[in-house]
Parts: sequence; C-alpha cells; structure tokens
Amino acid sequence: MDVLTLALVGGTVWASPSEQPIHNATVLIEGGKIAAVGPASRIKIPPGARKLDCTGLTVTAGFWNSHVHFTERKWSDAAAIPAPELERQLRDMLLRYGFTSVFDLSSPWENTRRIRDRIQAGEVAGPRILSVGEALLPPDALPNDTVVAMMGWMKYPTPEVADAAQAKAAATALLDRGVDGIKLFASGQRGASMSQETMAAAVEEAHRRGKPVFVHPNSAADVLRAVQAGVDIIGHTTPMSGPWDEALLSAMKERHVAVTPTLTIWRWYARHDRASAQDKITDTELSQLRAWHSQGGTVLYGSDLGAIDYDPTEEFALMSRAGMTFQQIVASLTTSPAERFGASGKLGRIAVGLEADVVAFRESFPAVRYTIRSGQVVYDHAQQVR
Repeated sequence: MDVLTLALVGGTVWASPSEQPIHNATVLIEGGKIAAVGPASRIKIPPGARKLDCTGLTVTAGFWNSHVHFTERKWSDAAAIPAPELERQLRDMLLRYGFTSVFDLSSPWENTRRIRDRIQAGEVAGPRILSVGEALLPPDALPNDTVVAMMGWMKYPTPEVADAAQAKAAATALLDRGVDGIKLFASGQRGASMSQETMAAAVEEAHRRGKPVFVHPNSAADVLRAVQAGVDIIGHTTPMSGPWDEALLSAMKERHVAVTPTLTIWRWYARHDRASAQDKITDTELSQLRAWHSQGGTVLYGSDLGAIDYDPTEEFALMSRAGMTFQQIVASLTTSPAERFGASGKLGRIAVGLEADVVAFRESFPAVRYTIRSGQVVYDHAQQVR
C-alpha cells in the first residue's frame, strides 16, 4: 500500500558520511521526498504518518552498487516475467541489501531497458537502473558458449572493435539507443587487447554526450592504457598483475578516475587454488585498494553482482581490511557515486528536498531492516512485502 508520509524514528542517522551522526533521530518523508531530518525532539510527526521503528539501527541514504550485471538467465525475456517473480528477483539481488540505485556494466540493453521500464511504471519494486548496454570488446575476447552456460549467463551479441573507427561507430550506436554510459574491455582472455587509440575514440564520443566510460582491466598495463585514453571508472582491481606502482597511481589521480574494487570476485575465481595462492590474490587486491584510497582516490562500491553471490558481507569486510573506515565505505555507497554520476542534487544524502532513498540497517553490514526508494518501503525484513 502506498503511504505518502513516513517517519523513521529512533535510529542513528548519517545524513551524509562527512557529517556527524544524529542519535535518536527522526527522518520525515512526505511525497517521496525528505521533509525533515534531525533529533526526534525537534521533528513533529504528522497525524496518520506511518512510523518505522529504527531503534538500534543506522540510517543512511540509499546505497548504490556501481558494478552489477543483468546477464543471468533469470532476466531473459524480461517483458514476460510475471511481476511477482520479477520483483522477487530484484528484491533478492538488490533491495534486501539496501541498493536503491545500480549501474549495470554490460547486459543485453533492450532486455535490461524492459526491466527498468517496468520498475519506472510502478509495476514492480526495484532500484534505479543505469546501464551501458552491451560492452565493447577487442576481437576474439568473448568467452565460448560452454563458459557462458556454466556461468549461468544469457548468450547475446556483443560488439567487437578492432580500431578507432569501429569503436566510435559502436559507441555511437549504443548511445543513440539510449544507454547511460560505455563499457570497454581493455583485453580479453585469449590475449587480444584494445589499443589506447581505440579506447580513446569511444571515450571521445561518450564524453561528447556527457556519459561516463568504464573499463574492465585485467592488468596494471590495461589500467594505465585506459586512464591515458580518458576512461572515467576503473571497473576492477587487478591482483594478477602485482601492486599498483606510484606512476600508475599518479596517473589515475591526475585524471580523476574512480575505482570499483570488486574484491570478492577475485577470491571467488581463486577458490580452487591453494590457500597460499588465495592469500596472495587477497593481499595484492587489498594493497591496490589501500594505496588508491590512501591517496584520496574516489572509490565507488561495486561488487560485480550477477557474476558472484549477492550477499555483500565479504565485500564490505575486505574493504575494511584495506583500511577503509565505516564512513568511507558509506561514502562509496552514497555520496561518491551520486557525485560521479551527476545525481548529487537529488540522491546520496538525507537532506530536505532530496529524493527519499533511505536504508536502515545494523551497523554490521549488511543486515538491512528497511529499504526505501522514493518514499516507498520496497523492502521490510520483517514482512518482505512492498
């Protein structure tokens, strides 16, 4: 049932990760917007408002996951998935963990757009979805059909580009179809790579339209080539290539890139290796993230959902092990992506007049109690109903 006025009462509210928390606070939501926030003693709750008890909970702006994929077979033929089933899948993947906004970094665009359209029409509860559509790959970089099937993904055509002209044409076609950004694979599993000039051509077209460009790197050399080509977001750490050196970190900082660390996935890929090999992967990826954020580099929470298990507990724990504080992790989930993707005027903070995307959780991530999007309770742990 739609409720126009909500009051979250009794929680510890972080209006933004750069501000001091407000204890025993009230967040008042009216018409899908934040109407008031402050100590409970100062906020008058209107008669008839629905009250959500947040005693013992931490309350922040809704979370962003800046690296997900709607590529699993469960999403195929999205227009025909019954609404209750589609909503359940969105809840299990995203809403139950507090994610109210996501950036999909490669999936069949028309299918993902249908999911977004059904959410926007109010047919199902779900997050805001931004998407790059199909990623651009170097020639011969696609995994074979057996690998695709084993990973549980849909099979769909993905543009392969061999030179700058092809990259520009492919990026133009995607942008004309309405995608929100461009994703490049700097190299493929079979050795093919995308040149700096090729990447730069796609970047130029995306930036001309005001859209960000992401890159999937497999090595530090891939990261440097992408940074020099003007890419905006580095989609992974690269633990197979050793620590990121000062030259690379300086280039990244100079170009103001952001990083989605995706730490859990590398441990998942290494799960069949010896313990010492797994430890080496973990130590390297943590050192890369530690070096980046210690320089003040922008970190966007991104876990590669759709390729790994949905539960973000391990990702949060690894970010903490890399030296990120609670406030820094919250920033990677809220203010940093809102700023990076041009949404800070309406999302990322709990402030009067902003969109009422809010999550209430136990400070031990990710025990989410309530997820609220635009003033609507889209996840209630106790009820698990809209």
